[in-house]
Amino acid sequence: MDIKIAINEPSVKFKDASIAPMHTAEHILNGTMNKLFNCGRAFSSHVERKKSKLDYHLKKALTEEQIQNLEMRVNQVIDEDLKIWTEFVKKADMSKRFDLSRLPDNASETVRIVHVGDYDECLCVGTHVAHTAQIGYFRITSNHWQDGIQRLVFKLDEH
Repeated sequence: MDIKIAINEPSVKFKDASIAPMHTAEHILNGTMNKLFNCGRAFSSHVERKKSKLDYHLKKALTEEQIQNLEMRVNQVIDEDLKIWTEFVKKADMSKRFDLSRLPDNASETVRIVHVGDYDECLCVGTHVAHTAQIGYFRITSNHWQDGIQRLVFKLDEH
């Protein structure tokens, strides 16, 4: 698969292009989880090339039907071939739009917003594909809920 990087500057945390599809899928999953369950973005994540996991605060476990619907919706967004684009804005202007609490204390006064078309946006320093169709097929391989935490493990397969 030919990966086109939306941006790849020296300060980018995930510079490895092999992580770009998975990292972009993480954005789509986060946006979809928030749209469906109003749970915000994952509070914990571990993104790797072969499989990744995200943790969300949810009052009850997702049903198998909800998991299947979530997977379907993420794949619909991927299939739309949305353009990934970035913008740089002053951090002070973003306090009402984004949760800035996860930024390090020494973060620059300018922040980078990554957009997945008009579907999702978030603060991010990582590398992404240029279009969602470059991601592949999204599949939730396992999920677990305990004590208000829903874990989703997912991987990407070629279309």
